[in-house]
Amino acid sequence: MRFKIVRTTLSAAFLLLFAFAAYGSQFTDIMARWSRSVKYKNDMGNTLEIRATYYSAEYVEAMFQNEADKNMWTRDELENFKYTFLKNVRMGETIPIRLEFENLGPSMRMAPFDEQVSLVINGKEYRPVEYDPRFNFKLQGKRDGMVFFPRYDEKTQKDLLNGVKSVRLIIKGGISPITEGKKIDFIWDVDKDNPQRLFQGKAAAKLEVDRLIKRLETLSKERRQLEERLAAVNGEIESVNKRMDELSKEQ
Repeated sequence: MRFKIVRTTLSAAFLLLFAFAAYGSQFTDIMARWSRSVKYKNDMGNTLEIRATYYSAEYVEAMFQNEADKNMWTRDELENFKYTFLKNVRMGETIPIRLEFENLGPSMRMAPFDEQVSLVINGKEYRPVEYDPRFNFKLQGKRDGMVFFPRYDEKTQKDLLNGVKSVRLIIKGGISPITEGKKIDFIWDVDKDNPQRLFQGKAAAKLEVDRLIKRLETLSKERRQLEERLAAVNGEIESVNKRMDELSKEQ
């Protein structure tokens, strides 16, 4: 009996290890699908490596699961992590891309950084709406951070990725003497990406509450401005009527 119990326990352990290994391999494949890297080298042997990761729904979901498995989180712990992560990277509001630089050469000067990068969608270039401010400082060695591009058209509020097959990230070669005059770009196929599938469960509900609170604050501000404008108009109407009464009495 003891032998059977030990054998059963070992079998379960091997199955668990196999499952972790299989998922680890799957996570690696997903990372490879959404991460791009390029390495440049000059005549002096100096190198610059750049990695760009597009935060697709598939990539983010895989990252959630990987962190949960690694840390053995409960469902509530996973939901809390999802909420914090989605809020910080502004999924659904922007197009987040993570950039990593490893510069083993002359110092890089990329300020202002929003003039060095752009995202091409349907043939149109878009500048970042926000980015890690550390990219504005002189760089030697390693540095990584997020860059956020607009997801919605400023005028129509239409999702810029609707019907789009691929997007292209462009970084100007002038960011470093090593890449001067070179073309730096990364392309991702995004036609099957669906960020909305991330917004489910408790984390999604909390994010929706945050969005509604923010919307209420905006509407309240607009109402105050309208009330102030209405009060000014009413005051002017009263002044005009008063003056007209005065003029009518003089006749």
